[in-house]
Amino acid sequence: MPRSKNAVASRARRKRILKQAKGFYGKRKNVYTVAKNVLEKGLTYSYVGRKLKKRDYRSLWIVRINAAVREEGLTYSEFINKLKVQGIELDRKVLADMAMNNPESFKQLVQSVK
Repeated sequence: MPRSKNAVASRARRKRILKQAKGFYGKRKNVYTVAKNVLEKGLTYSYVGRKLKKRDYRSLWIVRINAAVREEGLTYSEFINKLKVQGIELDRKVLADMAMNNPESFKQLVQSVK
């Protein structure tokens, strides 16, 4: 009896990997073994990148808030502490957006906290 190799599933598996590697440079796009390794590494980087993106945005928001608050004569840490003491629960994303797009309302917020 002939050996069963299940070529359909093997081809589909390889095709899926090569399809994901489309656009890579050189052998990375059309040699299965190379594409498989590069794709695995790339997917790892994309997972890590999603975590790093959150950190980067948070630090950007903090820089923006700090810059806007220093114009009003406070530091970032004092401002955040006074917000917490008064029970104002605005997150850094919203505060940074206010500082950039609505400076008047942000100044009012800072004055109410002082």
